[in-house]
Amino acid sequence: MNAQANLPGGIQQLLQQIYDVSAGHDVADFLITDRGLADALHGAAGHRAVKEKLLVAEDGEYVDLSLYLDAGLLRRLQARNPLVDLHHLNLADFCLVVEGISHFLYLAWNARHDKSVTLMELEMQAEIDKFVMALHLLSRQGAGDAGELHRRLFDTPRFDPQLGEQALERYRHASMYAGKYCRALYRRFLRRVRRPGMLCELRRFYRLPQSAKIRHIEDAFCAAG
Repeated sequence: MNAQANLPGGIQQLLQQIYDVSAGHDVADFLITDRGLADALHGAAGHRAVKEKLLVAEDGEYVDLSLYLDAGLLRRLQARNPLVDLHHLNLADFCLVVEGISHFLYLAWNARHDKSVTLMELEMQAEIDKFVMALHLLSRQGAGDAGELHRRLFDTPRFDPQLGEQALERYRHASMYAGKYCRALYRRFLRRVRRPGMLCELRRFYRLPQSAKIRHIEDAFCAAG
């Protein structure tokens, strides 16, 4: 495995451990860092210039996946490895990579279980995964604060100005619901003294369909309020 694939592979392994799931494949085998190749696979016309993109092609019963991560993005994270030291200088880049790997893992795991997913589900789970992964690493490194991390990720979310109206609405709802859920996690399991049960909660939530996820978020948010 080359150096640029080490970091995505490490993030995938952590996500799989947290949720007790497996994609059945190593994300490194699906990784693309060449923007030209990604555009050729996806079709560049009419698409936004992004540094992370899960490319999906369906052919009957089969789904082909490729994950594009910008080469410069990965180089920066290799120089400031968040798995060793996550901080304010590499948090944004780290979250971009987590988003892509979250999409890959969630889609691949659900496909293995013959379950369909929505774009809203993908985005919402990715936003939750950013919080969970950053919190996990900061805790392991003996740094960070869950409340401050939540504020940084959810209080003032930024959205790509190139997004169309429908996509923008989807991203806003995904961020809102993920923020509510992570706030409930903080209040139930992380505020004051850490309490057991968070891992079981995360794993159960991961396996719910979108409608059940949203109902659970509203219930959890109200109960934790």
